[in-house]
Amino acid sequence: MTWVWGVIGLGCTHGGPVAAFERELTFEAEHDGGPAGWSARPEDAATLDAEGAFEGEWAVRLDRDEDSEGEFSTLVRTLPVDFEGRLVRLRGQIRTEGVTGYAGLWIRLDGPGGTVALEHLDDPIEGTQPWKRHVVQAQLESGVTHLTFGGLIVGTGSAWFDDLQLVVDGKPLDRASPKEPSVVVTDREFEAGSGIADGELTDVQVRNVALLGEVWGFLKYHHPRVTNGQLHWDFELFRALPAVLRAADEIEGRSAVLALVERVGLPEPCKPCAEPLVEPALDPPLAWLTDEERLGPDVASALQTVYERRHAKGAQAYVRLAPGVGNAVLSMEQSYDTLGHPDAGYRLLALMRLWSVVRYWFPYRDLLEDDWRDVLVEFVPRLVAADDADTYRIELIELIGRVHDTHANLWGSTDVVPPRGDHALPIQLRFVGERAVVWEVLDGTPFQRGDVVVAIDDETVEQRIARTARAYPASNEPTRLRNQARFLTRGPAGPAKVVLSRGDERVELDVERRPSTEMELQWGRHDRAGEAMQRLGEHIAYLKLSSVVAGDVPAYLEAAKGTRGLVIDLRCYPSEFVVFALGQHLVASPTPFARFTTGSLANPGAFGWTEPVTLQPAEPSYAGQIVILVDEVTQSQAEYTSMAFRSAPGALVVGSTTAGADGNYSALSLPGGLRTGLSGIGVFYPDRTPTQRVGILPDVQARPTVEGIRAGRDEVLEEALRQILGEDADQQAIIELARR
Repeated sequence: MTWVWGVIGLGCTHGGPVAAFERELTFEAEHDGGPAGWSARPEDAATLDAEGAFEGEWAVRLDRDEDSEGEFSTLVRTLPVDFEGRLVRLRGQIRTEGVTGYAGLWIRLDGPGGTVALEHLDDPIEGTQPWKRHVVQAQLESGVTHLTFGGLIVGTGSAWFDDLQLVVDGKPLDRASPKEPSVVVTDREFEAGSGIADGELTDVQVRNVALLGEVWGFLKYHHPRVTNGQLHWDFELFRALPAVLRAADEIEGRSAVLALVERVGLPEPCKPCAEPLVEPALDPPLAWLTDEERLGPDVASALQTVYERRHAKGAQAYVRLAPGVGNAVLSMEQSYDTLGHPDAGYRLLALMRLWSVVRYWFPYRDLLEDDWRDVLVEFVPRLVAADDADTYRIELIELIGRVHDTHANLWGSTDVVPPRGDHALPIQLRFVGERAVVWEVLDGTPFQRGDVVVAIDDETVEQRIARTARAYPASNEPTRLRNQARFLTRGPAGPAKVVLSRGDERVELDVERRPSTEMELQWGRHDRAGEAMQRLGEHIAYLKLSSVVAGDVPAYLEAAKGTRGLVIDLRCYPSEFVVFALGQHLVASPTPFARFTTGSLANPGAFGWTEPVTLQPAEPSYAGQIVILVDEVTQSQAEYTSMAFRSAPGALVVGSTTAGADGNYSALSLPGGLRTGLSGIGVFYPDRTPTQRVGILPDVQARPTVEGIRAGRDEVLEEALRQILGEDADQQAIIELARR
């Protein structure tokens, strides 16, 4: 079953407490043809139905047909979590008629920085079913501010919903105890600004602010007053900064930092205290806690005491671990999106928040190329000096680039990435080695597939790549070039002067750039056109995962039955998660294919090993040769899928190094309404061989060539066919079978 995670994106109104009558979930009040107090996506998806109600006058009906907007329709309600409780249940009556996908109930929990959790029914409803009571539940984590819930239908058909009720810890919602407002609500001192002015910092100020950031980040995840949510920790940074900035030297700076530690106070002795992980995959960063020369003896002693007295329960106000996965969920962080361009203090908060997350919740901290403390020192003056919105975003992007994780970027901010402009040439570029090659051409342009772009507007491609490289975070060089290729031709409206190499010919063109939003290019995939499952001649089955459907796996296996080989094309991002749905049919016995590392709430910065993830065999079993195609667009879930399928007996991976960014994504909000994130768990082979930055290394190297691209060939697929059919196979026939 594929869940509709798009429900996460539904909007909600974050208001204050609501009156008791506004909590009523009945559909007995009508507004504009729909149930009062509820909304729907799409807007006209929900109607009141008097004939089919379970009880009372009306039920709500969701209808979908082939022309319905999107993939699903949903009924939506949002309430503030201004009540105490640990477990919330949504229960209600549902009946269906002709549902081709599924229907059910859902609950989403939101914090200041976005979604904390999303839960669906464990037993989604398919086809035609009579009225039946269903229940969905979610754990109310600390930091959750709003509860959004409702019903949904996927595919086509009709679903009726009635008698919906919210229950908190076994009691109706209207009987739940009111919650005391959190300190984040009551402490409003710096809502309008931090009070820290823009300007240049002295070297002493930079070092002192960096020390404050390091200590602030440590206390954030270790001191019980902070981890229990008793302090507005963002605002405590602003309270500490003025004294640190006034310090005349590093001795005074340490005293100002000590004042923050003393204001928080030393924690009481713990019982029980946390124990370090046994045989961790990654140890926490602790050596600096004993550096008395840098910290001063008083700060060093206090921080060591805080560490020793961390509680075994590992409560955390600003982070939790995703159930069943273990990556950091950071949605309790506030985004301060109403501030516009944040002032210098809030910009420092962005730096220290991201820096601390990398230090304590990034599973690949050991792969950082730079000393992470030096990075903090470097970026303190850069963020303070970033006195306009674009510079602020560029500085953050370059900071994120130091993480060397393709998952990590400043999402929604590509407009500030150089080269800048909202127009681009009507082509898709792809790097072949160090050459920028035209991969796709829009109609009506003078470009040809296989042209090599040499220069744009009197700047060589090599110069442009070098000039803009720092603004393109990536795990490895092929992936950085992949990302740069997307924006390499960007610029203002008007003609661009382009120099091409076309075979032995030098070509100079003046080409009008087009609005980027109007060009439909197939970025992010290098697979074949056509259906997901294809037969390439008599002996080869081909399956591309960019349009795979998990429910169609039996049909794919039937189509591949009797072939000598199955080519699984992962030069794309899978449209659905099929690791187990398909992978179980590729192995003959239980087969481990990956293991993870996950963080520890009681030991921030430490990561421990999980048991290997295993494919369990299932019939029908595919008996032919498995060949998996990969390249630089194979990323994250696609890499994980490659790991699973290459564990099949005799399977081969053909292509080139992948993006090297695997592990569930941990999103993070930054001041000014900005969004970033990073890989949240470590992904390794069962023998603990790493994949991050390394990528999936092919068994057989195969890359496109400029000549092959010009000829319309798919040389990577050709090599896959050669591996299945043998070197004695007719090479021209292989070329024709694989031709794009």
